[in-house]
Amino acid sequence: MGFGDYPKEYNPAAHGPYDPARFYGKPDTPFGQLKLSEVGSWLARRNKTPSAFMGACSRAWWRWQHKYMQPKRVGAAPFFQLLVANMAFFYAINYGRIKHHKNYKYH
Repeated sequence: MGFGDYPKEYNPAAHGPYDPARFYGKPDTPFGQLKLSEVGSWLARRNKTPSAFMGACSRAWWRWQHKYMQPKRVGAAPFFQLLVANMAFFYAINYGRIKHHKNYKYH
């Protein structure tokens, strides 16, 4: 599988048009339905390669796009989400300078 190719599990005859927000691999138990004793074996079954991580990030991005940015009538939610994400990002990168401006009690 190269960069930009379809996943090897994708079969156009069986799945129809390609959806970048869908996982075409073998379905597994959702994390929210696991018992505590099953978490270790569930984590061991995960594919931990960089391409698998990038595929998961890509699917999450496209799910967000389909839900918030690409409907016929887009609300204000995606713009506020991006605003809050930018605020958190710039707070994190500037925290080294901000932390010296705390208010202290001197008594």
